[in-house]
Amino acid sequence: MLEFVLCIIMVLSAILALIQKDLLKAAILTGFSGGALAVLFQILLAPDVALTQAIVGAAIVPVFIALAVKKTQRSDD
Repeated sequence: MLEFVLCIIMVLSAILALIQKDLLKAAILTGFSGGALAVLFQILLAPDVALTQAIVGAAIVPVFIALAVKKTQRSDD
């Protein structure tokens, strides 16, 4: 049952990340999707894959997206 809830969280957060106008919110939602996938891997007894997914999918990728958004924002002066 918990696996289905995590899959629903992953799909919903991915869809919400795609339809967001604010790119920083999209980066946060990408992290939710990666974190849910890491928890799912842990439940499926793959702790090494879960740790890698938690580091890369839930931490590094959203931070890189947020940094790229901050670096490329244009001012409307």
